[in-house]
Amino acid sequence: MKRDESLIFHFTDKQGDIKPLSFTNPIKIFRAYSIEEVLPQFQKVQEEVEQGRYAAGYVSYEAAPAFESSFRVKHAGNMPLLWFGIFEKPEGLPESSSGAFQLADWKSETDSDSYRAGFENIKSEIKQGNTYQVNYTMRLQSMFEGDDLAFFDRLMRAQQSNYSAYLNVGTHRILSASPELFFRWQNGQLVTRPMKGTVKRGMTLKMDQDHAAWLEASEKNQAENYMIVDLLRNDLGMIAVQGSVQVPQLKEIEKYPTVWQMTSTITADTKPDTTIIDIFKALFPCGSITGAPKIKTMEIISEIENSPRGVYCGAIGYITPESEAVFNVPIRTVVIDEDTGKAEYGVGGGITWDSELTEEYEEAFLKAKLLSAERPAYKLLESIKLEDGVYHLLEEHIERMKNSAVYFGFQFLDSKFRNEVQKHAESNKGELQKVRILLNEKGDFEVSSQPIKPFDSIVPVSVILAEGPISSGNPFLFHKTTNRAVYEKFQANHPDYFDVLLWNEEGFITEFTNGNVVMKIGGNLFTPPNEAGLLAGTFRQDLITRNIIKERAISKDDLTMVEEIWFINSVRGMLKVHLTF
Repeated sequence: MKRDESLIFHFTDKQGDIKPLSFTNPIKIFRAYSIEEVLPQFQKVQEEVEQGRYAAGYVSYEAAPAFESSFRVKHAGNMPLLWFGIFEKPEGLPESSSGAFQLADWKSETDSDSYRAGFENIKSEIKQGNTYQVNYTMRLQSMFEGDDLAFFDRLMRAQQSNYSAYLNVGTHRILSASPELFFRWQNGQLVTRPMKGTVKRGMTLKMDQDHAAWLEASEKNQAENYMIVDLLRNDLGMIAVQGSVQVPQLKEIEKYPTVWQMTSTITADTKPDTTIIDIFKALFPCGSITGAPKIKTMEIISEIENSPRGVYCGAIGYITPESEAVFNVPIRTVVIDEDTGKAEYGVGGGITWDSELTEEYEEAFLKAKLLSAERPAYKLLESIKLEDGVYHLLEEHIERMKNSAVYFGFQFLDSKFRNEVQKHAESNKGELQKVRILLNEKGDFEVSSQPIKPFDSIVPVSVILAEGPISSGNPFLFHKTTNRAVYEKFQANHPDYFDVLLWNEEGFITEFTNGNVVMKIGGNLFTPPNEAGLLAGTFRQDLITRNIIKERAISKDDLTMVEEIWFINSVRGMLKVHLTF
């Protein structure tokens, strides 16, 4: 979709709040297509800022030799090495775009054999003492058509990152959902927050906390992070007042929608008369996306990677006339060629002597999950049976909603929940009801109810086996929310059945769309385990705690051995069903 040059930033400020900025209609544009042009063009950008104007744009990874001639990089592609627009002032943010877009399947330019060869090359370089860590990356490619701003909005919602930016630079669109701050420079203080160390999110709160604890205790990830901290401390020393370099936060664990990241914070007071170009000469490119030592490691990168990085792993940001400059490290970043429709997304990770090939290859693709991730608007949900003024399994419902609130980052106040449901109970006495409690991100509750109508017949109701699998990697299967798209799809396909029995990609039974399942096999009662991809219902957990049922993996092949089947949830209790499959 054609648009004039424009830039949008959703960067976090010093107080931790997102500070949106938008720039349109640049009065000047500075571009550099060769290494020799980078510093002269950057100098002009600096002069414009000194005259009271704003500058916003990017510096690509392949511009690095302009700041340090010893750096080796691949020959750049068709994008400028440097692009900055000059603006009189920021403008109001445009409205979120709801346009349509299409993406073909993402394909890696580096197959598993090529990745293995590069990985083994790095291990050889480490063994020879030439490097300690190499940030090894590759490019995923697709074809894009449609509204790029709508795609950017989706990426921002999916990643929930602190340093997102949209850049329309004419020939290309840059959609950055980066969580990583390269540096913030304000009133003579420089702050940088390198990220190094990643693990995927767990599906439940317990799994999630275990993953975070593993990352925090991982000696490999700690070593990687500390190496980069040490590198950046040395880089900062070139422009810092002596003794001012500090590390106020070391190896913090931060939560994002798909991953946990290990992050450290380094600060320094810059010497008088330091310029933005001085900062880039000292720090660029960020050590978190090169490795250490930087010069030799960048040489290795230029030899083993298949293509130039471009904006990916460079820097995106803005400079204000109020002596503030903020740049991200463009990871989690898509670049779209306006002429060809080709979209590119870089992924990678730090390789050390302790790195395992399969683990690193999988971690790289883990960072690409946000390309297909959707974060629809949703609320947390609990449905509780109210009988004679008493809630059934109230404490269990409170605990489950609280755990999901922690997992998704929703505000939750226990006392507020209790007050809301108690008020509802007092005004709805005597009737058997299903009470529905909704919670939004801000911690606001909605309470409603409807009568529970008993089934007239004692004959088992009919259910059917789903025609296709669910994905056990979908976190919304493990938490009760209003995002029920996966369930509604199966329900819509079988309107004549009471419910649909689901199974996962490995062929194991999970749950019904509106409740858990209990099966009698060999005279014993079993229910599928949580990790199969299901909501741990409060009634299910109550039956497990009372040793009435036990967890067991149940495959589709096991269905021929099943003697009886029950649909269960905390509102209906146990309901015998007849399965068609």
